[in-house]
Amino acid sequence: MTSPSGSQRIDPEAPAGGPGPVLLDLQPPVDRTVVPPLTEQTRAEVREIIARYPKPRSALLPMLHLVQSVQGYVSPDGIRLCAEELGLTKAEVGAVATFYTMYRRRPAGQYHVGVCTNTLCAVLGGDEILEALEEHTGLHHDQTSADGMISLEHIECNAACDYAPVVMVNWEFHDDQTPQSAIELVDRLRAGEPVAPTRGPRTQCTFKEMSRVLAGFPDGRATEGVQAGPATLAGLALAQQRGDTAPDYPADPTAGTPDQES
Repeated sequence: MTSPSGSQRIDPEAPAGGPGPVLLDLQPPVDRTVVPPLTEQTRAEVREIIARYPKPRSALLPMLHLVQSVQGYVSPDGIRLCAEELGLTKAEVGAVATFYTMYRRRPAGQYHVGVCTNTLCAVLGGDEILEALEEHTGLHHDQTSADGMISLEHIECNAACDYAPVVMVNWEFHDDQTPQSAIELVDRLRAGEPVAPTRGPRTQCTFKEMSRVLAGFPDGRATEGVQAGPATLAGLALAQQRGDTAPDYPADPTAGTPDQES
């Protein structure tokens, strides 16, 4: 039996009386011979990340991004490395990697395309954009093209409703999209043409480059390009015109008077 996603099926040999149907992944296996290995340099950078935090296990999220910056996904080797360095089990690390959707469990494309179909984007055409990209690329959610250039993700919200419908490429904004402009965007990325996000750096970064930034290794491009456009700042401008101000914080009843504090 195929699941609604079309990429999994229910295991007919799963034991009865369990917590629910067991889904078998039907995606093709990863060819690990073409995945870059995790080196001693990677391990040294993992330890550099750990040193930033008072509690080592707080470093897990950026460590997983670092693994992705090397291998393009959170691999079994990456899970093992994180577990070894943090003194955790592989199951504990794997639970985190499968909980957060920014971590891929199979290699992402060089350009990971996320299409929002949440309320505002859907009203303004997000569903049509996703359908157009699926038809044009032959990809569905969490699938990567055979040339390794493009992967596609159906996401819930890009946190950019002021420019809906929005498509994100490696978490950089491409605003005010249409089905045709999204297709053109993907074709340009696939052809290796320089593409500039609507906001952010002057040229579109790769998935691995962005993963390294998210691991806490800046690329020096944080101040490039437009950070907030007119639609984002419209509410602030209106508040300034009207002279609106935020209310003061209420006094803390537990705070002592200056005499008491002295």
